[in-house]
Amino acid sequence: MTTSDSGKDITLRIAQNPEADELLGRSPLAALVGMLLDQQVPMEWAFTGPYTLAERMGSDDLDAGRIAAYDPDAFTELFTTKPALHRYPGSMAQRVQQLCRFLVAEYDGDASAVWRDAVTGDDLLERLNALPGFGTQKARIFLALLGKQFGVRPTGWREAAGPYGEAGSHRSVADITGPESLAEVRAYKQEAKAAAKATKTSAKTTTKTAKAAKKPGGSSPDK
Repeated sequence: MTTSDSGKDITLRIAQNPEADELLGRSPLAALVGMLLDQQVPMEWAFTGPYTLAERMGSDDLDAGRIAAYDPDAFTELFTTKPALHRYPGSMAQRVQQLCRFLVAEYDGDASAVWRDAVTGDDLLERLNALPGFGTQKARIFLALLGKQFGVRPTGWREAAGPYGEAGSHRSVADITGPESLAEVRAYKQEAKAAAKATKTSAKTTTKTAKAAKKPGGSSPDK
């Protein structure tokens, strides 16, 4: 178990698996890899991935240098072996290797160096956004996770994380502290997805109506 910047031991409940959560709490690289895998699969599956990968590599932790140098085909096999580490194991294996190669080239393989000396939230967001596989949304969610659960809180971190940094929110993995909060985050995601779908449907209907009005004989707001 590692210690946060606030001096407290880090205890996570993201993977809902004691061994996987213990690894996430003490391994910066495992946390980054879990965040990378967190797309198009349940959050628990994604964040259990680093623990399963470490086991398949015969280790109790992940090493960026070792992963970066691993034979690509053999590394992909670690992901595709049943049960697969992800819904898209082949592509995600490539992304994990790309991430580790970047960490080796830019941070000497030390994942924690990405945030260790970040002075401001914007600085940290820029660093996270530069990581392979990390778009703006994923970078903001991970920044919120660092602030809320790892005690990594450079000046302006909540603002840089956007809505994911809000206290008391249940928007993302950054807010998961147990089964109850996991259910709340999952409910929020489902509601957001439904709202987005409704907005898209409404936009399509409006577009069709506008096109129909422009056709000969069609009704027009001016008529």
